[in-house]
Amino acid sequence: MQNIVSQFLDVSLDPFAIAALVLLIDGLIGDPRWFYKRVPHPVAMIGTLISRFESTFNQPSYSDVSRFILGAFTSMSVIAAATIAGIILSLIGDQFPGGFLVVALISSSLVACRGLYDAVRLVQKELASSLESGRAAVSQIVGRDPESLDEAGVARAATESLAENFSDGTVAPIFWFLLFGLPGLLFYKAINTLDSMIGHHSDRYEYFGKFAARLDDVVNFIPARITGLLIVAAAFVVPSTSGVRAFKGLLCDARHHKSVNAGWQEAAMAGALDVSLAGPRFYKGALVEDVWMNEGGRRDVRPSDIRRALILYAVTAIVLFLLLSLLAFT
Repeated sequence: MQNIVSQFLDVSLDPFAIAALVLLIDGLIGDPRWFYKRVPHPVAMIGTLISRFESTFNQPSYSDVSRFILGAFTSMSVIAAATIAGIILSLIGDQFPGGFLVVALISSSLVACRGLYDAVRLVQKELASSLESGRAAVSQIVGRDPESLDEAGVARAATESLAENFSDGTVAPIFWFLLFGLPGLLFYKAINTLDSMIGHHSDRYEYFGKFAARLDDVVNFIPARITGLLIVAAAFVVPSTSGVRAFKGLLCDARHHKSVNAGWQEAAMAGALDVSLAGPRFYKGALVEDVWMNEGGRRDVRPSDIRRALILYAVTAIVLFLLLSLLAFT
């Protein structure tokens, strides 16, 4: 009996095993609303800290250089605070048997695999009901102008978000957890939250958020490419998708995307579904030019294509879970 317990603890302390457990917990329960009505969500706490720094240091009267320096200071301060919190929580978890379960539960709140699936599934459901409902649902997960989107535009935006945010919300957090544990995961989430809040091309954030935006590109560089390959692998399994086209998309289209990272997931997803993603789109009334991923594919993306994308997404998550489990037990 003692040997069984010892073996269980040895496996449970393996970072790959904990990462697989994190993904499993998130897939089963996501972020329970009843719990986070009573307890602040870690990402919300990071966001509150960012808002306080931003309201203090991002003053329009400051020069561009000053705003860049203060933005970098804000980013480094928030990242340091989140990382230190991760170190403290990890040390507490190390103090008692089974502490890895606490670490896994905390970490699962920082992975958004289930939440993204549910959000995109809602877009599919609402779009099938009406265009206006679809626009309202997709506006919760993308930044483009919903009024500019027809049915194909809504379906395309949802599918792109599913592909891109699988990297930001699942693969990248797992990647940084595997490297540095909970401190690495909180380090990443701080950077990703900074980018989502202040890393915009706008008068207010162009300089203040530039450091955060560039740092986000760096920490997502490897995870984005891993995500693309995972989508390719899953596309060989799902009957309604093509692994060959997904891989060709990576080779031919990914590097041409406006984003240094997003093209890898979107190109793989576009090829797998044989639809065209990305392309020109409107943000805050301004047209943003971008190349098409899988230009020869069908541009008339439909609600049924969102359903196929969701199936591919779920299988990709399962592939990731199985890979982590395999690495934990070898």
